[in-house]
Amino acid sequence: MLAKLATTAGVFLLTGGSALAAGDGHSEPFLQQAETWVAAAFIIFVLALARPVGRAMTSSLDKRTDAIKVQLDEAQQFREEAQHTLAEYQRKQRDALAEAEGIIAEAREEAKRMQSASMERTEQMLERREQQALEMIAAAEARAIADVRALTADVAIEATRRILTDVVEGQKGDDLVNAAIEEVPAKLN
Repeated sequence: MLAKLATTAGVFLLTGGSALAAGDGHSEPFLQQAETWVAAAFIIFVLALARPVGRAMTSSLDKRTDAIKVQLDEAQQFREEAQHTLAEYQRKQRDALAEAEGIIAEAREEAKRMQSASMERTEQMLERREQQALEMIAAAEARAIADVRALTADVAIEATRRILTDVVEGQKGDDLVNAAIEEVPAKLN
């Protein structure tokens, strides 16, 4: 690019120099004019500097291109890592949601089991208490029956003694009363 610029400048100077020489009224030949040699020296100077400057510029641009390429590669690598990390976190989130749903379902099942076990224990406790109440009622009934029988026996014995005492007097009456009293408990049981 610099070489093209130098060539264009040289052509312009050479053309411009001949135009100036023609318009000046000088009749010197083209190669003998100072402007021609200044232009030629300038062109040679620019051409001499064009190659190293061009190499330096090209090298600098190549280094800059390589640096940009490295940065682009790093950015691409970071992008891929970010996408990988995002995908991993999304997978972990899905796994966590599935695990949470599993825990909730398990907790619900456990609550149902606990509720049914509690209901079963309550029913068993109520049945035991009902059975105990029935046993207590039966025992109270048996005691009441025994108390009524004992009271009945006592009343019957007392009534029998009065009747026999009024009807039978003396030793024979006392013997009958004692025999009857001894027979009553055996007959009641």
